[in-house]
Amino acid sequence: MKTKITEEKARKEIRKDMDSFSEDDLGKIIDKEKKIKGKFLKVIPLKRFLKDFLLLFALIKDYFYGYYHEIPWWTVTAIGAALLYVLSPVDLIPDFIPIAGYIDDAAVIAACLNMVEKDIEKYQLWSEKQN
Repeated sequence: MKTKITEEKARKEIRKDMDSFSEDDLGKIIDKEKKIKGKFLKVIPLKRFLKDFLLLFALIKDYFYGYYHEIPWWTVTAIGAALLYVLSPVDLIPDFIPIAGYIDDAAVIAACLNMVEKDIEKYQLWSEKQN
């Protein structure tokens, strides 16, 4: 099985779910925080993105609860779609395949980070001022 996932393919996976992404999906992500975080803590290809996950999740929560809206909906949907992708066991490489099953999840997170990098930087500056 081919396990190399290009950034273009990862971006395509994110974009295909962005159009149907809704505020309800944000709530689902927040409800599943422990499950998603567990994957980032336990799965080798995702471990390197733990700090990024925590930042993306904080942004999603601050947006959802109305603390931070200085971000385009497009960015929120890209982050949300990427996090839902990680949560889904059925994707480009099914998660039941040891190690390889999570390479696509890591590629999707990496692509998401590249797609929304500027908005994440703005959020980090805002977040630092809040503390």
